[in-house]
Amino acid sequence: MRIRYDEQDDILCIGFSEEPIVRDVSLGWNVNIGFTANGIAEITILDARTAGHWPIEIEPSPQ
Repeated sequence: MRIRYDEQDDILCIGFSEEPIVRDVSLGWNVNIGFTANGIAEITILDARTAGHWPIEIEPSPQ
């Protein structure tokens, strides 16, 4: 997995695969999912900081 954030354009990209993207699906105006033939390749979030998605905060799992 790779995470890239473009501060100038406020775009967050979370990549899961290096396979070619064969289909894109938009979930609202600012979230796009790129699919390979085998599953999800990338999630792109526009206005990520503005929408509260950056920086990513991961909370520990309750035990």
